[in-house]
Amino acid sequence: MEAEIDHYAVLGLPSGEEGAKLTDKEINKAYRWKALELHPDKRPDDPNAAANFQQLRTSYDILRDDKARKLFDDLLRVKRERELRHSQRDGKRRKMVSDLERRERDANAPDPAAKEREEEARIARQLKEEVARIRAMHAMKKAPPPPPETEKESGRGGEGGGGGLDQEKVLKVSWEKMGEDYSADKLRELFSEFGEVEDVVIKGSKKKGSALVVMATKEGSVSFSLTIFVYFGARF
Repeated sequence: MEAEIDHYAVLGLPSGEEGAKLTDKEINKAYRWKALELHPDKRPDDPNAAANFQQLRTSYDILRDDKARKLFDDLLRVKRERELRHSQRDGKRRKMVSDLERRERDANAPDPAAKEREEEARIARQLKEEVARIRAMHAMKKAPPPPPETEKESGRGGEGGGGGLDQEKVLKVSWEKMGEDYSADKLRELFSEFGEVEDVVIKGSKKKGSALVVMATKEGSVSFSLTIFVYFGARF
């Protein structure tokens, strides 16, 4: 269709606002160069050579005529304005779609404040657990070691040849070897607080120690037993 042809482009000239500013001299010069290029004599093998040359002549005649050229420039201007409106409308449509998608993303996104509160609560719980662990660890370190288990020797003749002794004066002591082992001198020193110690016989294995402590009087044995009873009764 004639309205779809850009007559400036046919002559190899810029179109649009720049084409409307071209002088007649520039149009004539462009036509001469293009006529030499598209002349049918120079294109014997081109079946469209005559039609192309005829279109070149028609476009040149339109651009050389002031009235026809002005109408053609107006036609190009209307097309540009229409394309601009379409471009702006497309841009607005794209912006509307983008805004809608953004609002949907924001609506579905988690609340930053709620997320921060959740994170704060999680860290606080973990900190509370760590504080409890540290306090329990310190409490274990400060706790005194368990006292040696003691019991009075039952009067079955006694272990280690104690058959000739007064069994009421004999104390059997046992303890777990958890970092500290008790020697005869150490036991003698401990039990001397309850009375005179006649003898200490150390026995036991690698994991558990035991000993027979022979008090000089049965009153010393009773004093020790009462002390242990009061200690554990008050503690537990």
